[in-house]
Amino acid sequence: MDYLLAHDVGTSGDKAALITPDGQILATAYEPYPIHFPRQNWAEQDPPDWWRAAAVTTNRVLAAVNADPKEILSLSFSTQMVNAIPVDAQGEPLQPCISWLDGRAWEQAQQIMRRLGGPKVFAALVGVALTGKDLLPKYLWIKRHLPEVYTRAAAIVDCSSFMLARATGRLVYEWSTASVTGLFNMKTKAWDNGLMRFFGLERSKFPELVPSHERVGGLTPLAAADFGLLEGTPVFGGAGDAMTAAIGSGAVAEGGGHVCLGTSGFVGVITARRIVGKRGIVTLQSADPGKLLLISETETAGACLKWAARELYSADGGRGMAETLARMDQEVAETPPGSGGLIFTPWMYGERSPIADESLRAAFLNLGSNHTRQQMTRSIYEGVAYNLRWMLDSISELYGFQPNPLRVVGGGAKGLPWLQIIADVTGRSLEVAGHPQEATALGAGLIAAVGLGIYPTIEATARVVPFTCCVTPNPESRATYEQLYTAFRQLYPALRGIYHQLNKDK
Repeated sequence: MDYLLAHDVGTSGDKAALITPDGQILATAYEPYPIHFPRQNWAEQDPPDWWRAAAVTTNRVLAAVNADPKEILSLSFSTQMVNAIPVDAQGEPLQPCISWLDGRAWEQAQQIMRRLGGPKVFAALVGVALTGKDLLPKYLWIKRHLPEVYTRAAAIVDCSSFMLARATGRLVYEWSTASVTGLFNMKTKAWDNGLMRFFGLERSKFPELVPSHERVGGLTPLAAADFGLLEGTPVFGGAGDAMTAAIGSGAVAEGGGHVCLGTSGFVGVITARRIVGKRGIVTLQSADPGKLLLISETETAGACLKWAARELYSADGGRGMAETLARMDQEVAETPPGSGGLIFTPWMYGERSPIADESLRAAFLNLGSNHTRQQMTRSIYEGVAYNLRWMLDSISELYGFQPNPLRVVGGGAKGLPWLQIIADVTGRSLEVAGHPQEATALGAGLIAAVGLGIYPTIEATARVVPFTCCVTPNPESRATYEQLYTAFRQLYPALRGIYHQLNKDK
């Protein structure tokens, strides 16, 4: 039997998936690795941890189905994005990876926006104001605070480039992951040399660009030994996790939309139109070379539910967390819509979209002595849903896209009470993707299948990505949710000044 081997190199761990050319997932394996927080607002990872985890999970999935290495047609990666790693000419890190969670470059973000007329003008140009978490400020932070590392670096790359270099010995930057740098021209598919000169960055620090479905090379002898595969096994460009999620959802046609419910969450829409982001919505290169991904991202989705499990239900990690989340689902399903007029704002770690503001935090509004823990829990589920509707409404108002149904991927797709709430609040039907928790790995595998010629285009892969169930809106909840959603939309302008006062140094 032939297999596609794909990895989802995430923030918390690596997931490997062994996939048949017709999209069936036969085996998966997961291996965690740490995130380090050396200072306030700093978050770092050691890239060799990613590689070790990928080697471990590869060997596990091969053993699970007793696969022969010669049956592996390809290797590809779905990767976390918005991280910066200075590397030498061989692709070896010169210092730990600055994670996408890292907000140390706040000062550089402010400097960049001042040069371009200030935050409001900058947001009008690109759709969202810069934060210390974005890549361009991180590059300038490295140059300012780690000058010796910056000078020694042959390139500044991301997770995708590191994994591809370890696998093939070739240092490249894949298109979709390059599009989050702010230095990639999505029209010409080339680095923007003018912007690099403007910000004082050397073009030589940014390696050759490759599209998602291109064969980057074959496994080196050392990489093949680590993975238990054959030397020369084809390695394809893959894509960033948001882009592979779109493929793994099956929503890859023009105007197709999907929702990812993970620790964070996002709404994505695929389009061939050339549009500019607004209200925190950004346009990125999709894994399809001819299309963009319009994406609206919320910093905390499932993270809000896990907070409730820990703090309201005293859940511990692992199995205890899973059991607690299942209990919460049951209680939420038994609690009437609207949570007795209680509203939760899901901005636990600042926000990107539909409003970009790092000072925001979560809150319970209208909490009274009559409210129960069950109503507090349901209000958390509903608060994330209100935020998702605001994102969808913004996409509709600004660009005219009204995807319905929406495909759903991510761990949150397992919770039917939450899906019902989201359907009721948004008024959209939700189709749960066939492999919601493996959507990113599946997407990476199908990208390689396009590179191998198994499918002629990315869009053609949709036929092997079914959905398992459809959740439709309950009209009986509409009036309740319309009233509460209207109130939710008024909270940010009413509380913005207080948030800025309380969190101006956060």
